[in-house]
Amino acid sequence: MRTFIVATDFSQIAENAVAYAAAGTSIVQGKLILFNAFKLPLHASNTILSVENVQHMVNKNKQALEQRAEELRKAYNIEVMVESTLLNTEEEIERLMTQYQAEMVIMGMAKRSIEQDLLGNTTTNIIQKLKFPVLAIPEGVTFKGVKKILYACDVVRGIHKTILDQIKEIAKNWNAEVEVFSVQQELAKLLEEPLHPVNQLKEDMEGIQYFYKNVESNAIIKEIRKEVLAYKPDLVIMVPNRYGFWASVVHRSKTRMMAAGLDVPLLSIPL
Repeated sequence: MRTFIVATDFSQIAENAVAYAAAGTSIVQGKLILFNAFKLPLHASNTILSVENVQHMVNKNKQALEQRAEELRKAYNIEVMVESTLLNTEEEIERLMTQYQAEMVIMGMAKRSIEQDLLGNTTTNIIQKLKFPVLAIPEGVTFKGVKKILYACDVVRGIHKTILDQIKEIAKNWNAEVEVFSVQQELAKLLEEPLHPVNQLKEDMEGIQYFYKNVESNAIIKEIRKEVLAYKPDLVIMVPNRYGFWASVVHRSKTRMMAAGLDVPLLSIPL
């Protein structure tokens, strides 16, 4: 059975992602793991609490999670399990992905802000740091199926077959078409290369409907956002580039930046 993990802190943004995940899981007849990383309230963390008081708050949070799971079971007729922890969110999600052999983690994404561009948030940090697929659901977006997929890639770095295989599987599962979209600064020169990566698409994408589009520009994020508006995909897929600590100070992940600025679900697939 296909398994998905969805994270919630009971906020409106997170609960929107929960509803999106549940709707999609019901269609593929999968299983949903409802996850919450419980944090002590600020006033409680600033005081000395007994073990019993802390456990009481943890139990109360777990009960709320169980109640939400029961609502999802009834509303979407799916299997829902719950996981709650006081531990680090990233470490726990990584553990749960392995434990349940889940396909991806689904998380809500707040609207873009200057603070998010500079510092990111829980979702963008997980996209950047952990090596598993993350589906970021923008605030207010509801599940309506997947008929059009935009794969925004960097052909200079290469179009990896493992990524194409995963995209192809997603497209087949939903009977969706795929646009492979790339933005390059020197397009004419690139197209002259005899081993242009687009040549492998015919073989690797055989069996699904797809097309390739390349744009010459040095404003990558801007061009991808323009293409999202023009193509109107139901899902955007990107592969995050990973940098070392000092490089990350000046190289903000394009995937992370896109995640915080889209009105379309973004699936990050790591290499």
